[in-house]
Amino acid sequence: MSEYPEDLRYLDSHEYVRLDGEIATIGITEFAVKELGDIVFVELPEIGDALEKGETFGSIESVKAVESLTSPVTGTVVERNEPLLDDPEVVSDEPYSEGWLVKVRVDNPDELEDALTADEYRALVEGE
Repeated sequence: MSEYPEDLRYLDSHEYVRLDGEIATIGITEFAVKELGDIVFVELPEIGDALEKGETFGSIESVKAVESLTSPVTGTVVERNEPLLDDPEVVSDEPYSEGWLVKVRVDNPDELEDALTADEYRALVEGE
């Protein structure tokens, strides 16, 4: 059974977001990691890049597939997880801590109102 931290919001495309003030930390869920298998490559935006809610901002590649990453918010990338570029399997090991992807200065926090809660995401992926 996968873990779904209560302090996160989720997209049905399996990204999560943790909002701390105006900074959103974005990653992929443990469920997505299990579905993908061994992660071999991560493509991330550059610091200063603008992200649009619902738009692709990078990709993650496993031995099974390449998946696009969808932004849950509109804003500007203020940090990216550089160690993942050389060691992408960290996403597999620690998706909610060391395996985050980018940090974004959010333009409008209200955009997260339609993101899923942990219970809603659990119901989605576990078919409840």
